Amino acid sequence: MNFIDLPRMLAAHGGIRLPGSKSISNRALLLAALAEGVTEIHGLLASDDTARMLDALQTLGVELVGSGDGNWRVCGCGGQIPVRQAELFLGNAGTAFRSLTAVLALSGGDYVLKGVPRMHERPIGDLVNALSALGANIDYPGKSGYPPLQLKPAVIRPGGVVNIRGDVSSQFLTGLLMALPLTGVETTVQVEGELISRPYVEITLNLMARFGVRVARRGWQSFTVPAGARYGSPGVFYVEGDASSASYFLALGAIGATAANPVRVEGVGRNSIQGDVRFADALAQMGAVIEVEENRISASAPPEGLVGITLDCNAIPDAAMTLAIVALFAKGATRLNNIASWRVKETDRIAAMAQELGKLGARVEEGRDDLKITPPDDEHPLKPAIIDTYDDHRMAMCFSLASFAVPLRINDPACTTKTFPDYFDRFTRIARPAPVIAIDGPTASGKGTVSARVAAALGFHYLDSGALYRLTALAAREAGVDWADEAGVAAIASRLEVAFAENSVRLNGREVGEAIRSEVISAGASRVAALPAVRSALLFRQRAFHAAPGLVGDGRDMASVVFPGAPLKIFLTASARVRAERRYRQLRERGAVDDNAADYAAILADLEARDRRDRERPVAPLRQAPDARLLDTDALGIEEAVAQVLAWWREMTGARHV
Repeated sequence: MNFIDLPRMLAAHGGIRLPGSKSISNRALLLAALAEGVTEIHGLLASDDTARMLDALQTLGVELVGSGDGNWRVCGCGGQIPVRQAELFLGNAGTAFRSLTAVLALSGGDYVLKGVPRMHERPIGDLVNALSALGANIDYPGKSGYPPLQLKPAVIRPGGVVNIRGDVSSQFLTGLLMALPLTGVETTVQVEGELISRPYVEITLNLMARFGVRVARRGWQSFTVPAGARYGSPGVFYVEGDASSASYFLALGAIGATAANPVRVEGVGRNSIQGDVRFADALAQMGAVIEVEENRISASAPPEGLVGITLDCNAIPDAAMTLAIVALFAKGATRLNNIASWRVKETDRIAAMAQELGKLGARVEEGRDDLKITPPDDEHPLKPAIIDTYDDHRMAMCFSLASFAVPLRINDPACTTKTFPDYFDRFTRIARPAPVIAIDGPTASGKGTVSARVAAALGFHYLDSGALYRLTALAAREAGVDWADEAGVAAIASRLEVAFAENSVRLNGREVGEAIRSEVISAGASRVAALPAVRSALLFRQRAFHAAPGLVGDGRDMASVVFPGAPLKIFLTASARVRAERRYRQLRERGAVDDNAADYAAILADLEARDRRDRERPVAPLRQAPDARLLDTDALGIEEAVAQVLAWWREMTGARHV
């Protein structure tokens, strides 16, 4: 399934060693390839973006040898690209596409540069215009001003002054500056308008200097590459941890960690060359407790809570996305200004952020280059939602933080492979969810009564999974939809309005507790539960009950499918004979059956038939999870079964009293 469900998180603590910086990794690879000599790069990020750069350089004839753990040996070509004709696929890697466009346009070869459809929607005309002013010969096979590009051999006229816009993407300036040493003559780049994302240009200038080329500049408007500039290998190069990736974990600390147990990120610190390290300053403005060391930053939540701020985000354009989610946990509105560059990233991030925050129920005001987020209140609480990610790694990672407010489903979590392939594994090691006790078992085993009483004893929420299927069966019957109509029943399941309370089940606002317990609806529940589309529709609905302070859920696949990570799993069962006797007594007390053996025999036969259907159904068949504890209640009463579950919980958690 191409999604990940995140429960409501309660706390965060622990440490993480950051993956290498994407911005530094791709710049270092290209500079090492253009330099004279061999460069040993350590800590290179393993991601889709760096994979695209590595593939491109190998296609261009650069010798690259990887030895694992982010270590690469790059044999530089001294500014002479070995392969003069090639077609390169660069995915959605902006750092690779823009910088390679500039380098290859000034190399005198014949190249085609392509990407994924979204890359072909990201403008590149300003960089092409600047390169064309130097004599480059670049055609647009598709839409003018956008990739793909055809680069043809040309007579380059270097030297003098070349102009480039600074208000669309700093990657245009980065690519141009990195390519100009290939010309060998002094060239000045004049920036037209305000230069956005300046810290990324700082990274470029810093790395160029590390490889032997120092660029003179006048503020942020003029940059001069000197005559005779040539790249030389520094010998060994270490990639810093990714400061943009650090933002998610520092935010985790600011939202859910205590001063005694903060969240620590290692790999960046006070001397980082990455502008996104200033994200920690933004959190501090919101009140977070921040400690910055040489190579580590720690964050925890302030006792008095976070506060909303207004911030010019030009210096932290990528990390600023994380602030849009942190704003949900602050007192007062947060306004993020100067974020126009979001609109030309992997997706239109301003529009996407506003759309997905709206699904959560947040109040959002979207501007041309700004976003205002007003946190929830009693009248506008946040609600569980299914978040789309638009093939944008930062959307997926940012919205994971919202799980500290409500349970979430995040679609296409694999998009994080662009920069952080194991992000969600790391996230779930730091974020601590509300606990779950999952109780599975066959029909009429007593799991519902036991679960409800355990939940009451612990003060946890209670989920009657079977009731959701009964509610679906009832709603379908009332709507005239046949229980065998998978698509029709699934559509009804997806829009159920359900509320559980003690001794109460409400469907669309009306009490239906008795109606869904009838034998007819119970049989219908078994039938609709066997339909894959219905189970899929109800899966997130069930997981949305996983909230603070904890949950006790019962159902026939609660431990195996719905909450496979539950710390305590119980398979509560009894023989069909004992279950039939219990059901028979219940029905007699309600006057639903007569006092005769025929009624008992019918109930027993029905239970045995349901057991067979549940065991043999193709989707989530009834079975005991391998790590579930067996609780056979043939000889136990309800109170004894409840006591056993609570004893296991005390044993597992070390709780003294329940």
